[in-house]
Amino acid sequence: MAKIEPDGPRERPAIREPLGAVRERVLATLRQDVIAGRLRPGDRLVERELADRFGVSRVPVREAIRALVAEGFVLFETPRRTVVRRLTPADVRELFELREALEVYATGLAAARATPRALAELRDLLEQSARATEADDPEAITDVNTRFHDRVLAMAGNGLLASVMEPVDGRLRWLTRQNTEWPQLLSEHRELYEAIASGDADRARAHALGHVQANYRSTVRHLFGEAAEDLAEPQA
Repeated sequence: MAKIEPDGPRERPAIREPLGAVRERVLATLRQDVIAGRLRPGDRLVERELADRFGVSRVPVREAIRALVAEGFVLFETPRRTVVRRLTPADVRELFELREALEVYATGLAAARATPRALAELRDLLEQSARATEADDPEAITDVNTRFHDRVLAMAGNGLLASVMEPVDGRLRWLTRQNTEWPQLLSEHRELYEAIASGDADRARAHALGHVQANYRSTVRHLFGEAAEDLAEPQA
């Protein structure tokens, strides 16, 4: 007797997402939650709750949390309690010292190696930043300003410099998010663009230095109040 097939297409087995991909998805989301302020300093990360949120087992969540610890976003207060890190004045100073040393140098290289196409991309990012600033959209402002600095770093044309920046890039974006003086930030980026477009490496480095130090002061004010403004400037 002939075998009768059931009507309709056969149901295919669900494709199981690789564990590594799950871990990266959870890690990327949690990292962005910290940077954007959806997870705030002192907030607790509970494996069970996060596993339920993402619909995954606790293994990739545990691995993602360990990666966030290594990146400096969270810490183990006790073996059973993990929280978003509270930045200290020393943390901020050290990160900005590193940013000053690397970003100022990268901006000088970008000015010396800028191409018309790269400059056009920077102008487009400035226009996007202006629209986001006018709309008072912190998420969009942070995103486009991050891409602006990423574009400058790419223009420097130094892969080793980019690789040195990569391990702290997330924490630097976290700090940049603390600067809420959006119109001033846009003005500084416009001046930085003009300096890079001039092709004058010394002028570009000088503007980059002023930009980093202004961002440092704004971040300190936001995190620690006006009384903390006398903290020492980061030194290149």
